Amino acid sequence: MNQRQHKYSVVLGGAGFIGSHLCLRLLSDGHEVLCVDNLSTGFINNIAMMLDSPSFKFVHHDITEPFTRSTLDVEHVDEIYNLACPASPLHYQRDPTKTLSTSIIGSINALALAMETKAKILLASTSEVYGDPTTSPQNESYWGNVNPNGIRSCYDEGKRAAETLFCDHHRQFGTDTSIIRIFNTYGPKMAPDDGRVIPTLLRQALSGKPLTINGDGTQTRSFMYIDDLLDGILRVMKANIPALPVNLGNPEEISINELAATILSITKSDSTILHRPMPPDDPRHRRPDISRANRLLDGWEPSISLDKGLKLTLNSIK
Repeated sequence: MNQRQHKYSVVLGGAGFIGSHLCLRLLSDGHEVLCVDNLSTGFINNIAMMLDSPSFKFVHHDITEPFTRSTLDVEHVDEIYNLACPASPLHYQRDPTKTLSTSIIGSINALALAMETKAKILLASTSEVYGDPTTSPQNESYWGNVNPNGIRSCYDEGKRAAETLFCDHHRQFGTDTSIIRIFNTYGPKMAPDDGRVIPTLLRQALSGKPLTINGDGTQTRSFMYIDDLLDGILRVMKANIPALPVNLGNPEEISINELAATILSITKSDSTILHRPMPPDDPRHRRPDISRANRLLDGWEPSISLDKGLKLTLNSIK
């Protein structure tokens, strides 16, 4: 008879922005947590407050290298969260072949671990699988408009291939898989130099530097605070929706110009705006249709406003 009282959760990419928040949430919920990360874009500081916990363990490992239950020194695994991949263009474009390998080979290795341990496994995919969409909002049945040969392709196509692997693994081997497509998420612990728009603009505003905006700033994004994402992730892991992608994002769309104005207001900054050329293949619109999540996840929807979330993030920077 199984005497274990707590779930054993493995978080791949657990020292990153989302991963470290997820580790802390799982630990707080009474799970035993194994954090696996090669620290290429994650930081030990993100998980430092958990290292002394007897229910938390960190393993330095690159998921493009095979690993098994014995390599990770665990007897049993209940659930695996695969969040391991650089997510900011600045980081994933530094080594595009490594980025692609992380999504594809890393997913193959993660799925092998799930098969060995009979664990449920969740893939953190991305709204970037939709590319530069020709329709808005984007729902999960939209196949996307992705350039397979551009500077963003290593990330976009890598995640699309990872989704294929997760779906095929479920169909071929019966692996218990889930897929989420994460839209722009922000909050404390975002790397200050990763190039993503919210931490960049917040730090520029605080230092009095010009706020740098790509293009004319009319392009739109939908921003979700980290706590809302965590709630969605945990609901997906508990739900029975194998191999069916689920959008997790905020359906409220805002232009980058509006975002900059909001940041200037909450920071009370006198910074000016500096427009830069638009990078290749940068999406003009990004807005999720979350009707599937709302239907299948007991009415899930983001509850933290952009204004509140930005202030919470700002307090973590000061």
